[in-house]
Parts: sequence; structure tokens; C-alpha cells
Amino acid sequence: MTTEEHVVLVDGDGNAIGAAPKTSVHGQDTPLHLAFSSYVFDTTGRVLLTRRADHKLTWPGAWTNSCCGHPLPGEPVDHAVLRRLSYELGLEVERADLMLPGFAYRAVMGNGIVENELCPVYRVLATTPARPNPDEVGEILWMPWKEFTEGVLSGLLAISPWCKEQVPLLTDLGADPLSWEPAPPHELPPAARVKG
Repeated sequence: MTTEEHVVLVDGDGNAIGAAPKTSVHGQDTPLHLAFSSYVFDTTGRVLLTRRADHKLTWPGAWTNSCCGHPLPGEPVDHAVLRRLSYELGLEVERADLMLPGFAYRAVMGNGIVENELCPVYRVLATTPARPNPDEVGEILWMPWKEFTEGVLSGLLAISPWCKEQVPLLTDLGADPLSWEPAPPHELPPAARVKG
């Protein structure tokens, strides 16, 4: 018997205040909850973009960053990144580097469904090919980071709302994504400072 996946609910200061079934939190009154975004790069600095599967509840069919998801209650966020990369993209990677520890956003779809997430952002280096899981990913595309960021910042590249907000913050870290300096874990919100 499979149990339903739960997400961590947080208050405005980033403290955990409970958990709720993942299927119940995304609606027109979505509570603030803990999530993550990750950007997968290859050794040449290309970023892996994914098109969300067409049956996704939030932003179906939208192009976005490599992988997003939710840590389970008690799960370190970087572990959740590795777990979801394996499940969604067939990538087995050694580690996820914390880049934007305090990123948060709220976005509303045309149908009124809301995303409301405290969403630390991670960088990952992959050395093996991605094998997308069709349950999660409709399509993938590797793109040079400079080309990607210029497309997003100019508005010429249609991308998910969270990715659109993250890209300017990531470009502030420097032109070469492989040389970004990771943020210290203590800068994560309290709910995300779970020890592995």
C-alpha cells in the first residue's frame, strides 16, 4: 500500500508548522509550503530545461528549469533534489549545491490555481544522459546558459513564473554557472535545515 506524499507547511518566517497531503495543497488558497528548484548543468555549462508533462496540475506543458519538487517531512532538501532528479530525469548525481537559500514566490494560473512556495534553489552537475520520466516530463532541451538567460531576461523565451524570477538572481552570481560559490546551509529557512 502506498501512502500519499506530504509536503511541509511553513509560516512567513520559514518555520515548519505542519504537513499536508501534496494533492490537497495546490488550489485557489494554497498555503505557503516548502519546495525546491534545481538547475542541472553539463560540463560545458549548458542547462537542462524541461517541459512539464501535460497532465500536471500546475503549469502543465510549461517549459521550466531542470527539476522542481517538495521535500518530504524530515527529509533534507538536497536529498529531495537528488531523489526527484533520479525519478523525473533518471539522473544519478553526487550532490546538489545550494545557490539561493531564501527564494520564495507566489504565482497564480489563469484558472485560479496558486503556487505559494518557499523554494531554495540548487545547482547540480550531471555527467550522464537524462532519461525523462513521461509521467513528469514532456520534453527536455539542453541550452547554453548565456542563450537561456538572455532569452528569459528579454522576455523572448516563455518559461514558468518561478524560473522567470530565479534567473535574474542566478545571473547575479556570475556569468559561469559552474563557478558559482554555493551558499552556506545555515542560510536556509528553519524548516529546510533538516540534517541528513
